[in-house]
Amino acid sequence: MVTAAWLRRGLVVAALLGSTGCSTQLVNLNEGPREYVATDYENVLRTWTRTEHLFALSELDNFLTATATFESWDFRWAYVARYAQDYRLTIEQRQKLLEKTLEETRQRHQFFVAIFGGERKYNDLSTPNSAWIVRLIDDTGNETAPEEIVAITKPNALERTYFPYNTVWRQAFRIRFPRATAEGRPTISPSAKWFGLRFAGAQGNSELVWQLNEDPAEAVELEQDAARARPLRPVRGRL
Repeated sequence: MVTAAWLRRGLVVAALLGSTGCSTQLVNLNEGPREYVATDYENVLRTWTRTEHLFALSELDNFLTATATFESWDFRWAYVARYAQDYRLTIEQRQKLLEKTLEETRQRHQFFVAIFGGERKYNDLSTPNSAWIVRLIDDTGNETAPEEIVAITKPNALERTYFPYNTVWRQAFRIRFPRATAEGRPTISPSAKWFGLRFAGAQGNSELVWQLNEDPAEAVELEQDAARARPLRPVRGRL
C-alpha cells in the first residue's frame, strides 16, 4: 500500500525530472487582432502557463507546486476561438463573447492558478489562514496584492478541460489584480522585462515568471497609454 508520504515524494521526484530541459518562452502584452483557430489553443495555453516547485531536498517533501496561466489579451483570444468551436457559437455570439472577455483585460490582470503540496487545509489562498500570500511582481520593484481571490471549489468540465493541469489533486483559484495603483501607476510597468506571481510563506517562497519581449517602441507606446489613463490632479489651484 502506498502511503501519503511516499506519494508526496514520488510527486517531488516527478517534478524534478519534469522541470529539467525546459526553456523560457517569451511573451508579449501588446493588444490587437489575432487569427487563432480552435486548434491553436493548446499552444497558446502553454505559452502563457508557468509552473514552479518549492520543496525540501533533504526530506524530498513538496511544500508547494503552483501552476498559473496569465489570462492575457492574447490568451483570451485563443480561448474564445476554442470555446466558440466547442459550443458551436454563431458569429454574433462569438463576437459578443470576445468583446466581453477582452474588455476584462483592460479592467484587471487575471490568473488561473492550481496548487498542491503540504497540508491541503492550509492551501486555500482565499482564506486568512492560508499558508501562502500571493503578490503580482515585476523586475522594476512593483509588488501588488490581489484585489480578489476566488476559490473554484467544484471545477466544471470547462475548467478541467481548458486548464488540464487542474487535476483532482489540486486546488484551483482565479486571482485578480488591479491594472493600476490608486495613483494611476501600472502594476506591471511598461518598462518591465518580466512580471510574475510570488507565493511566500513560512516554508519559503516561489516565483512564477513571464519573460517579456523587449520592444523599445512598444514600451514607449505603453507608457504613453498609461499616462493618458492616469487621473488628472489639480496643480496649484488649477484643474
